[in-house]
Amino acid sequence: MQLDELIRTRRTHKAYAPAPVDPETLDELFELARWAPNHHLTNPWRFRVLGPHALEALKAAAGPENAVKLDRAPTLVAASVVQCGDDPLADEEDFAAAACATFIVLLGAHERGLGGYWRTPAVLRTAEGRAACGVPDGERVLGLIHLGQARGDKPAPERAPIDEFRSYLD
Repeated sequence: MQLDELIRTRRTHKAYAPAPVDPETLDELFELARWAPNHHLTNPWRFRVLGPHALEALKAAAGPENAVKLDRAPTLVAASVVQCGDDPLADEEDFAAAACATFIVLLGAHERGLGGYWRTPAVLRTAEGRAACGVPDGERVLGLIHLGQARGDKPAPERAPIDEFRSYLD
């Protein structure tokens, strides 16, 4: 698939077949992510694949009303970014770089026929949720990447025309 088509056909999926994504495929996706642009090659992104114990701890931290959403996909990856804290500009650049790396994981998954979903549930803003995902102090959570074999097709949603967000300046 060409890049243009990958970008235009990637969708957020919330229903998946039960089989988890194999570690080899995950490593291929993380290998792609490391090529995201990042100032001074800081490689600030961190990806943690949640195993059964981590998932149970995250579900317990989320509470029963929110835990069900954590069972949507067979593979969950916590994405975060290392923040130095003493340079707000560097932290902002690193956050943007890690967001790009996360999107690369989603595009790579789509190219391999997998579905994905990037969300940032409230539990990731709690000490218990961060601990369940192994996110230490000094890192900012970007969210959870849900991955797996998607069930069903989704039509492309309408997008704003470029005239609404693009301008040329003299």
